[in-house]
Amino acid sequence: MNNVFAGEAVIHYGPADFTIMETGRYVTCAVTGEKIPVDQLKYWSHERQEPYKDAAASLQAFQKASV
Repeated sequence: MNNVFAGEAVIHYGPADFTIMETGRYVTCAVTGEKIPVDQLKYWSHERQEPYKDAAASLQAFQKASV
């Protein structure tokens, strides 16, 4: 296995896409703490620069930030 891609990626989240700043296999969901494979990342907040594992986690983060 190539160790360059073994750890956590560093990503800059834009409004419609993201840019991988440092390569890695996964990012960590800001709500659940679960590892999300980079190739399966579909939900994030560009305002908070946070990844989410699914729509429910995204909504939970949005509701918490709106309080």
